[in-house]
Amino acid sequence: MKKLRKSIAVLLIVMMAALTGGVLTGCGGSSGEAGEVNIYMWSEYMAPSLAEQFEEETGIKVNFSYMSTTEEAVAKITSGGGSEYDLIMPSDADMTSLIEGGYLEEINLDNLPNFDNLDDAYKYREFDPENKYAIPYLMNYVYVIYNKDKCPIEITSYNDLLKPEMKGQISSVTGVRNLFAMALAAQGLDPNSKEEADIEKAYEWCLEYSKNVVAFDSDSPETLLINGGATAAYVFDGQVTKAINETKAGSGDEIVIAEFDEDPIQLGVDEFVIPAGAKNKENAEAFLNFLLDADVMASNLQYMYDEEGNVVSCPNAAALDLMSDEYKSSPAINLPEKMKNNYYLQLDVGDAAKIYDEYWTKFQSEAGEVE
Repeated sequence: MKKLRKSIAVLLIVMMAALTGGVLTGCGGSSGEAGEVNIYMWSEYMAPSLAEQFEEETGIKVNFSYMSTTEEAVAKITSGGGSEYDLIMPSDADMTSLIEGGYLEEINLDNLPNFDNLDDAYKYREFDPENKYAIPYLMNYVYVIYNKDKCPIEITSYNDLLKPEMKGQISSVTGVRNLFAMALAAQGLDPNSKEEADIEKAYEWCLEYSKNVVAFDSDSPETLLINGGATAAYVFDGQVTKAINETKAGSGDEIVIAEFDEDPIQLGVDEFVIPAGAKNKENAEAFLNFLLDADVMASNLQYMYDEEGNVVSCPNAAALDLMSDEYKSSPAINLPEKMKNNYYLQLDVGDAAKIYDEYWTKFQSEAGEVE
């Protein structure tokens, strides 16, 4: 009889645990049964509170790992990244080859009702006409800024960065397509050239450029400008407001955007994709939909401004509508029209990527410490 009562009690406990677990999971509780989502992206590029909020609302655990270059993201995707990650952040330049190579899972837009919050310009783009593979997160112009009071010269073109007066004066983002595209543009060549002769010229230009660079750092190239370790920087627009405000508050010097009359500047979009074989695809889609919420993205933009001093260009039109006039009028994203209208995109260069990689490896070897 004791054995029977014990069996019944165990059965009741198991049934109650199953029911409780089902309720908690369905309600997005904190039981952990909702699983996880593993994300590989740039560091300091999202408010930490967003992960906490998402976990509270869904019960899905968010795990971050960080990259130093876009090339690292692509390498993760093409080497079976789905075994480790559910969301990875390449750039728009990588999308065609990743899609055609079968390296990405299709995104179910039915699970992303907040997709409607994106500006129409960033939906159904040429490389992804049905929007099956990529969701734009944030975007950025890449251009030159300098300390007007300390920089040895006025900068009005990329080639000014090669002048001997600029030795040890420059802090710079890195990455083969960032640097080589700038080098090609500086020489009046196609920033997305597939010709080896052009790519070799870009490599040679970058070697000269590296002689004047005090540090390559994509995460925070503005830091050296702020602390006086450099007087010019090649940066993403999200790093400009911090440089302007903190330098003014510290030394009182004025940081200005180098206004180019002829050289084009780069515009890039950081995409979230789901790598083929991702173990938590539905959780990844839930996180994407969460990020696309207007209030969530607006709080993300405000965090980066309040905590990191960065004003970032954003494709989420509904979120931007919620931002202050001060934010929307920041010089970091309100460039002179002559520059805003003279930009280039990073396009997929197909098989020429191998040529870029060869010259990039050579550049890294000869230029020293380049991430």
